[in-house]
Amino acid sequence: MSGSATHEPRQLLPALPLAALFLAAFVLPLIVLVFISLFRTPQFLELSPIQYVKFFRDQFSVTVLLETLLLGAEVAMLSLLLAYPIGLAYLGSGKIGRALITFLIILPLLTSSVVRTFAWIVILGRDGIVNSTMLTLGLWDSPARLLYTWGGLVVALTQIQLPLMALPVINSLLRLNPNLVKAAEGLGAGRFRIFFTVVLPLTVPGAIAGWLLVFAAAATAFITQTLVGGGRIVLMPSYIYQQAVGVQDWPFSAALSLIFTVAVIGIVFLVGTTSRRFARGIDAV
Repeated sequence: MSGSATHEPRQLLPALPLAALFLAAFVLPLIVLVFISLFRTPQFLELSPIQYVKFFRDQFSVTVLLETLLLGAEVAMLSLLLAYPIGLAYLGSGKIGRALITFLIILPLLTSSVVRTFAWIVILGRDGIVNSTMLTLGLWDSPARLLYTWGGLVVALTQIQLPLMALPVINSLLRLNPNLVKAAEGLGAGRFRIFFTVVLPLTVPGAIAGWLLVFAAAATAFITQTLVGGGRIVLMPSYIYQQAVGVQDWPFSAALSLIFTVAVIGIVFLVGTTSRRFARGIDAV
């Protein structure tokens, strides 16, 4: 008993460098951020929670937060709708088809998000591929404004974050017992009924994992939000940047950062907890 107790501290030694890195890179900056957010003025003269009161009293700030969270949710839902057809195509393909689909999913991850964002600027621009194609086919009379719009931003973020959704969904589909699908087919269920009553409920954990990844990544995607959304769409990352660099109001920008972090983590925790309860309910059945 005493021998095992003696070995436990030694087993934890390899984790100490990682713990120290986590403390230095995350915990300490977060503590500093909390301390800065408690100053009353940008000159750091007096401690007060006024920055948080200022945020919740300002309708514009609250609206920016809600729109940012909405953007993350919309991108995550659109990614989920696209991930299942990709996963089902992967499941029904042979070795070569699966290798090709895996390559196409992973390929965007090998390219910087900045490069992919600039590619979407070219695609959605006034003289971009979409407008040129539509004008050539005679479907549009004049170039449409696709860039610096909410829809364009959602589409661009969906394409950029789609691999984060597709991989967990494919993993869940691969773990699905094929005998359940065969049993449903034997009972006369159609494809859509099999999907909604068998496949979808049993792959919810993978879908939720991908949803959380895409939601957090899309809501905090400063580069894509700034370049594709432009100055017409103000979201939390750019709003924090404006307050810190443009206005030089570091206490308010620190408060914005903390509120945004808590909101994202809160939604992730809430969705994760709900999905785990749902998964336990399915297992019980």
